[in-house]
Amino acid sequence: MSKDRYIRLERISAWCGVVLLVGFIAAFGAGHLLTPVDPDMSATDLVAFLHDHRTGILWCTVIMVLAVPFEYPYVVVTSLQMKRVEGGWGLLSMIQLTTGVVAPLGFFFPLAILSAAAYRPEIHSPDVLSAMTDTFNLMLVGNACIFVLQVWSIGYTAFIDHREKQVFPRWYGWLSIVLGVLLIPGAFVFVVHSGPFAWNGLLANVIPSLTYFVWKIATPYVLLKAIKSEEQEPTAQAEAAPATV
Repeated sequence: MSKDRYIRLERISAWCGVVLLVGFIAAFGAGHLLTPVDPDMSATDLVAFLHDHRTGILWCTVIMVLAVPFEYPYVVVTSLQMKRVEGGWGLLSMIQLTTGVVAPLGFFFPLAILSAAAYRPEIHSPDVLSAMTDTFNLMLVGNACIFVLQVWSIGYTAFIDHREKQVFPRWYGWLSIVLGVLLIPGAFVFVVHSGPFAWNGLLANVIPSLTYFVWKIATPYVLLKAIKSEEQEPTAQAEAAPATV
């Protein structure tokens, strides 16, 4: 493959991150899920929520099913840029790749469960619908902690890159490290019902979600800058020696 075509495919893959972000916002906005329900909401209120927002929830899942595949080229191009720092496929780029390819399931599976609840809410008891809604929220927020190593591997890549023109800037490295730290409180949603560690809490949801949104904007930006610098590198320089810690 020619270098021009390769760079073009990388740019398209980086822009997939923007498509993904827009898809997420559109999907969760359509489903009225940008703000999570209260964990202490009664079964009656949950049933009413599912009835009132049934169409939006189902379309939310449709949009996510269409948007989620864009995650894969986006993840791959991120690892390809990390590979430049490591001088070939290394531990960091492989951690990012393997964790990134399963990341879409963390969105789709919880939404599929919520859609099953909203699909025919009239035939299920309030207890069943409450359990399905709880499963959606616990999985969506709680499972985010699994991807701490993904964002940390990207952040650490920025710190070990000692070339004059870094692939990832240091500020993005710090942003990734901070995001990873902020994902950790989500693990505690399984043992609390209220407060900052609940699935709608400040530490488990609000702050991590806002930081994730910033990170999702920053990542395509730094990827496009990195791809531009790769395009300007001579072929010999592109095969640089592995970075040292």
